[in-house]
Amino acid sequence: MGSPAFEWICEIQPPTTPDLMHVRHQIGTLSKAASAYLVPDNHVGRATVSSVAVAHEVAQMGGRAIACLNARDRNALGFRRDLLTGAAYGVEEFLFVYGDDPRAGSRTGQLTVRTMIDDLRRFSDEHPRSAGAFKAGVTTRLRALPTWKQAADLLFVQVSFELDELLAWRDTIQFAGPVYAGVMVLPSGSMARRLMEAIPEIDVPSRWLDAIDRDREAGVELACGLAHAIADSGAFDGVHLVPGVRYRETASRLEAWGQP
Repeated sequence: MGSPAFEWICEIQPPTTPDLMHVRHQIGTLSKAASAYLVPDNHVGRATVSSVAVAHEVAQMGGRAIACLNARDRNALGFRRDLLTGAAYGVEEFLFVYGDDPRAGSRTGQLTVRTMIDDLRRFSDEHPRSAGAFKAGVTTRLRALPTWKQAADLLFVQVSFELDELLAWRDTIQFAGPVYAGVMVLPSGSMARRLMEAIPEIDVPSRWLDAIDRDREAGVELACGLAHAIADSGAFDGVHLVPGVRYRETASRLEAWGQP
């Protein structure tokens, strides 16, 4: 297994109703395996409870949270509000994303990931006592890293399914902060194929598809196996694991393999 410092960041599903019980259940179920939790923002284009509020809930349960904020659904004033709320709640780590194309309406056009990083730095300078520990994360595909992303504190790599491709990409990247490889639990072959249609950069290997078509539980085994291989490689600082609806099975598998 990877070094003791290797981080297991488990993504949780945010609630689409004003009820946090499902969030609490995910946190409790994954607590023996997760180093931290990533809280998505308006997941797949659906309105959810604020990622900052859910991150605060994670902290109340004794966990560490990274709140995702997307540029799609907020303007500059809304972003400032989220930073103020985060400072008040003690939420210090964020993942800034551009956001998928909205299902209805349009983008505000005021924010990009780059401007969000700049705004966070200015906010930290204005509120050093409350926001001095703020960290900004960004995402990347398996390609060259733009210079401006080097200003981020955390780097989240797109979901991948081949260790060799991840390692080859990692050899070409210099980044000062932690780099987390993305791994997704695929609950079914049909979901995997929809994912590939929606995101051209994602290519699920045929052996994964065949295995999941034969046994829907294979998605958990394959994803956890890849996550452990990433940890063993020593090339990454952690894994960003997306268990989705299979979070119970994922937690059980990681615990069975001795993941603390």
